[in-house]
Amino acid sequence: MDNRINEIRKTIRALRVSMREAEAIMHEQINRAEDCSFVAQEVIKMRSVMSLLVKERTALGDYEPILVNNFFIPRRRPTRKPVAARAPTVDSVFRPRVVARA
Repeated sequence: MDNRINEIRKTIRALRVSMREAEAIMHEQINRAEDCSFVAQEVIKMRSVMSLLVKERTALGDYEPILVNNFFIPRRRPTRKPVAARAPTVDSVFRPRVVARA
């Protein structure tokens, strides 16, 4: 039994990493306005497999959390939006203009 639990834990750990990689690929495709339906279907399949593995694991009596190394993919910087011209204020409209005289 203990060996089966360890196998399930290893499979879950590997599945989590591959799910995160697939989700990162999917987000990049979304950012580029590309079709991501294939990757999304694969993530859904991975989730269904994960669900079955978790059910089997809990049936065997394993309730300890499974830790996965942080798989952080930094996001791209947001694009800089041009600053809109400020609305004119009363002071800027009615202030006296200084004109150089020659």
